[in-house]
Amino acid sequence: MEITYHWEGDYLIPDLKLSDTIEYQIGKYGRMRKRFLEENHRGIYSYMLLSETLWKHLAEIDEECNEMMDRLVRQMAKNEGVTEQLKSDDWLLWIQKTNSIRSRAEEIVLHDLIYSL
Repeated sequence: MEITYHWEGDYLIPDLKLSDTIEYQIGKYGRMRKRFLEENHRGIYSYMLLSETLWKHLAEIDEECNEMMDRLVRQMAKNEGVTEQLKSDDWLLWIQKTNSIRSRAEEIVLHDLIYSL
């Protein structure tokens, strides 16, 4: 492999390019996964970063977490009778139940997808 260089002031800097130049959209869960790997599994984080698989992994995790959240919230709301009728009858109870459902669903997502290997 031949490496080319360019001058930056008095220094020769190698002309290195990444093979994966796609810009991934990383959301809340992707950033949480990145932080978890960075702080708790530095070897895996470094390997993924150097092999250029980290950003794709984070984007996939973020998408999977969002899909799982949507699915769990719908299922829990259906099982607990949280409907639009409840929303129109007692909106405060609807908000309480919806917040509870979202909180429980997020705990499941974090445990199963973010903080596991």
